[in-house]
Amino acid sequence: MTRVVVVGDLMTDAVARARYPLARASDTPAVVTMHGGGSGANIASWLAVEGAEVAFIGRRGADITGRNRDMELMGYGVDARLVMDPERPTGTCVVLVTHKGERTMLSDPGANAALSPEDLPRDLFAQGGHLHLSGYTLINEGSREAGLAALEMAGRAGMTVSVDCASSAPLERTGAEPFLEWTQNAKLLFANADQAKVLTGRDDPAAAAKVLTAWFPQVVIKLNDEGSLWYSNSRSEPVRASAESVERVVDGTGAGDAFTAGFLPAWLEGKPPAESLAAGNRLAARAIAHLGARPRL
Repeated sequence: MTRVVVVGDLMTDAVARARYPLARASDTPAVVTMHGGGSGANIASWLAVEGAEVAFIGRRGADITGRNRDMELMGYGVDARLVMDPERPTGTCVVLVTHKGERTMLSDPGANAALSPEDLPRDLFAQGGHLHLSGYTLINEGSREAGLAALEMAGRAGMTVSVDCASSAPLERTGAEPFLEWTQNAKLLFANADQAKVLTGRDDPAAAAKVLTAWFPQVVIKLNDEGSLWYSNSRSEPVRASAESVERVVDGTGAGDAFTAGFLPAWLEGKPPAESLAAGNRLAARAIAHLGARPRL
């Protein structure tokens, strides 16, 4: 099985689920729970529990939270290559979930913002491996050079490369043109419908995917409860897969990361796009059925 190297963000998610409509400038009863997070670390965790050989490259603070996140990754079976930052804390994301299930995220990247090219272990960049780069690494100006260096090292080593678009609002602030320029040598792009619109200006996900094949040989668009689609620059029509039914949506945090982790192993094994999409949808359905963005052990 192909070893997957994930370069990305490591966070602690403080998830606050409101029981009632938010009372502005007042109190709203909520259930607050703490979980391991960070898109890159989430993807690595899901990959590991699904049996993939995976290494995660990131940065954490010299704090108890960072130590806990490090041990958590190892518990999933991830080869965690975390550099300890002596000054910055481990990143934190406050996930506010309304009583209707809508999510708003407030993120402090902490040590993630200081990831540097020197933090990238050279032994992990080898022919036959696959690099998945979290879009947050490129969108954050402090870690951007590390992201670009990882792409260059993977290219020199002959690794296959996939990237994701992180989140629509910071992607829009960064700009479509720079992001596409940085990532154009990747073989596979993951985006959701909002992110695809930011990159192309197209409302229709299939139309956006077709535009994006001018930069990427293959594009996957995540469509939430409508499933997902795959487009290639060698096809005239997309391949679609329906979402798996879920009895109750508990928490959508990290569902897109789980999808990526479900899709990649099947794709790397050369399975048909429909089968790879179905594997991604299956893992996404598992993710939204419990609290937090990581797998349950």
